[in-house]
Amino acid sequence: MESGNEHLSSLSVVSSACTSNGSSSQNMPSASYEPGASLDLLSLTKLSGCLEKLLLDAEFDYSDAEIVVEGTSVGVNRCILASRSPFFHELFKKSNAGSANESKPKYVMTELLSQGKIGYETFMVFLNYVYSGKLKSSPPEVSTCVDESCAHDACGPAINYAVELMYASATFQMKELVLVVQRRLLNFVDKAFVEDVIPIVVVAFHCKLSQLLSHSVQRIARSDLDDLTLEKELPHEVLSDIRSFRKQSNQDVEHDVGEVSFMYDKRVRRIHKALDSDDVELLKLLLDESDITLDDAFALHYAAAYCNPKVVSEVLHLGNTDLNLRNTRGYTVLHIAARRKDPSVIVGLLNKGACVSDSTIDGQTSITICRRLTRPKDYNESTKQGQETNKDRLCIDVLEREMRRDPLAGNMSMSSMMAADDLVMRLLLLENRVALARVLFPREARLAMEIANAHSTSEFAGLAASKASCGNLREVDLNEIPYEQVKRLQLRLQALQKTVETGRRFFPNCSEVLDRFVEDDMLETLLLEKGPPEEQSAKKMRYMELKDEVMKAFHKDKAENNWVSLSSSSSCSSSPKAGVNHKVRKRKLY
Repeated sequence: MESGNEHLSSLSVVSSACTSNGSSSQNMPSASYEPGASLDLLSLTKLSGCLEKLLLDAEFDYSDAEIVVEGTSVGVNRCILASRSPFFHELFKKSNAGSANESKPKYVMTELLSQGKIGYETFMVFLNYVYSGKLKSSPPEVSTCVDESCAHDACGPAINYAVELMYASATFQMKELVLVVQRRLLNFVDKAFVEDVIPIVVVAFHCKLSQLLSHSVQRIARSDLDDLTLEKELPHEVLSDIRSFRKQSNQDVEHDVGEVSFMYDKRVRRIHKALDSDDVELLKLLLDESDITLDDAFALHYAAAYCNPKVVSEVLHLGNTDLNLRNTRGYTVLHIAARRKDPSVIVGLLNKGACVSDSTIDGQTSITICRRLTRPKDYNESTKQGQETNKDRLCIDVLEREMRRDPLAGNMSMSSMMAADDLVMRLLLLENRVALARVLFPREARLAMEIANAHSTSEFAGLAASKASCGNLREVDLNEIPYEQVKRLQLRLQALQKTVETGRRFFPNCSEVLDRFVEDDMLETLLLEKGPPEEQSAKKMRYMELKDEVMKAFHKDKAENNWVSLSSSSSCSSSPKAGVNHKVRKRKLY
């Protein structure tokens, strides 16, 4: 642990010098640097690369233990893990007697964790940090979704990956990594759909992250998530905090539920308990003895979310229910089933006439919901003959086929599919990304924008710019905006999306660097002087690493594509531009 902190400290010395001088990190330290700091940086960089070889290069595999993650054995060096992590130090100390055996000690990841889960890709990123002191970029196969229109800044897989990395950082007691991941999760809280904030609340509770927990609780408390959903998915202590927050927020509002309302709620809960116990006969009796219907209790919504698929089918066969009924949050049963991603439930609902083209209040269809919760790793998982089809891909394929069959789906305009907040947020994020590209890679960005014909559209600066720097998204109502203006916003969105896609196709390495800038909240507005000393050091180190990566990415793309006409002047080699991107990012994103 001490060696990791020294690494951070040494790098921060050089980073501070680079930042204060305003020079690019393209070249090696010059005479303006202190010789001792330059030598330390070179030594630590070389040491980091050598240790990384132990993990990534099979030729240097001298591991003396194995950790099994998702069925795959990962070789580790106990001396490195023990020196960096107090958790592994205690673990290996207890089982040290086994070191005399010829076979390597083997540990199973699920047995090491008291809470949560850690996937293989997440664990490999964590290990790379332990060995080299460098945090690799998020693996796209597990940290993005398969929705091509998604910015991947707060979709389900992006959040779940960060949650897994937090469980790894907190469980294995890597304090400096906990700080970094907590900042990333805090950034997700306000961007994500409120349902996707629930995993963040849970990890914050289990890992005792008070700041993250408080912020997440307030976001959920202010939302319209119903009490029943919260009871099902959150720890009791967190639920109590949310109820207290809601009570304080509404203390000036007079609540008079009365005896009738209380009895009504009690009967609805009995219906839900009958569903929990898979007792459809009891459900029938409860319905017969009261004036509450299946629709009144949103029984089918509840079954689609929490019950056995067989129970969902039995409730469907009871009839007397509106398949396209919306609950208090504007979700149909098919929307709920899409979040669950169970093919049998989705097919059963479609066979009974559920409408696949219905969208939620925030503009999501069932196919959009399903895609934004599915990782490329799961969607692209190959299935051998005779094996079960991947359920994630099956759900999406079924919904897409039904969408093509639905005559209403093809006529849905983009304005009806996208709510105000979603459209505005996408525009802000894409404007931010393209602005970063224009600062860091001006010639490449200009070429991508020309191909996408982005210059024929107007730049989006925020619909309520007069009220705030980016406007209050909650006050934006596209229904009150003239149709022509909405259409212009949609054209701008499409042009920016095509610009980003073109960049990914022709400048993959540059795009990868941009991804890191966008997702790395440690760089926000370059406020390196704020926060505790250890956080400042981590910020400075990460900033210097990313500046180096910009030039490397440009030269790599240039070499791979054999660009003769492009010169290094098209990249961010000039120091005055290096600080502009942070101003642009703040203006566009925050």
